[in-house]
Amino acid sequence: MATNKTDKVLNVPTLRFPGFTEEWQEVQFCDVVNLYRGSSPRPIIEFITHSDEGVNWVKIGDMPTTGRLVTSTSERITLEGSKKSRKVSPGDLILSNSMTFGQPYVMAIEGYIHDGWFVLRDYEEKMDRDFLCNLLISPIIQKQYYRLAAGGVVQNISSDLVNQVRFSLPSIAEQLQISHLLNILDERIALQSKLIEDLKKLKSAIRANIFQRLKNAPTHTKSGAELLLYEQPTKYIVEDYEYSSDKTQTPVLTANKSLILGYTSENFGVYDKGNCIILDDFTLDMKFITFPFKVKSSAIKILTAKCGVNLRFIFEQLQWMGLTPLGHNRHYISMVEPMQFYCPSIEVQRNIAQLLDKADDKLRNELQLLELLIKQKSFLLSAMFI
Repeated sequence: MATNKTDKVLNVPTLRFPGFTEEWQEVQFCDVVNLYRGSSPRPIIEFITHSDEGVNWVKIGDMPTTGRLVTSTSERITLEGSKKSRKVSPGDLILSNSMTFGQPYVMAIEGYIHDGWFVLRDYEEKMDRDFLCNLLISPIIQKQYYRLAAGGVVQNISSDLVNQVRFSLPSIAEQLQISHLLNILDERIALQSKLIEDLKKLKSAIRANIFQRLKNAPTHTKSGAELLLYEQPTKYIVEDYEYSSDKTQTPVLTANKSLILGYTSENFGVYDKGNCIILDDFTLDMKFITFPFKVKSSAIKILTAKCGVNLRFIFEQLQWMGLTPLGHNRHYISMVEPMQFYCPSIEVQRNIAQLLDKADDKLRNELQLLELLIKQKSFLLSAMFI
């Protein structure tokens, strides 16, 4: 790749492929793309059908979690309803104007779109479709959405707003080179995401096999109260909810998916007693924690192991059990403490814990690689578009 740091050529990106020297052409969105808003029959509920006679009805929930190809829809509308909607065909580029904030997708099927979508057409002479898709998620476009909305929070992107957006275009040949590189990176990100999902399934299967064997063997059992100690989190609750992004500070935890809410400079009331399980007493979400922390909620219970018990082994057994909350109640004392756990020798517990911990190490490494790939894509989107 070549950079423009020394040549100072006007109106070209800081990073481009060698062999391309001409300046890029500045354009306005409406000059190169025609934007058509979808439409909906009203009230839409009367036109939703599960009949094979219906047609595909495109919604945000149908969008892929990786990639941009729309291959199916969860709902269909009647033929009558489709007459009041906008049709999209395989190969059409659609753009969300809400929720996913300008994220483009490519139709692989025929369907109909409501007014939460635009379909982009008539750009093919001047723009490669994949180049346009990447341009739409690049900082040069995203920043203009915010600026043109006068700094407000954009809930919906209007066609007028999109049409005002300005950017610069290289030749089709250079567009194709950029698209090819970013497509390769997208494929690698998708492959890495699939690998991570497969590893999660593999670990789950290994864990299920282990505890099913313990269940079928003459294994001694003990109650949760015999195995675990709990501590209320009151003295570890953070006082200042204005969290920092500075990772050198103390993390503030929640037991749900997000885990780390942010970081705090508070150096008092930090839990620093070694490994523990944080358990949301209402939802039964839990995390195994190996580092000092503070918490946000008083609903969390902090669990540690009694003598002769491997805490990681108990955590994995809890994960295998798949506990389900019973309404909005506190569950630890009423559900977990009286529960019977399979309790082999401490050596067997330790071996099982180490095996599953190695699986988690592999997952962490692959997640870190995915994060690096995503950062690389973000960098290229910043450096290769203007």
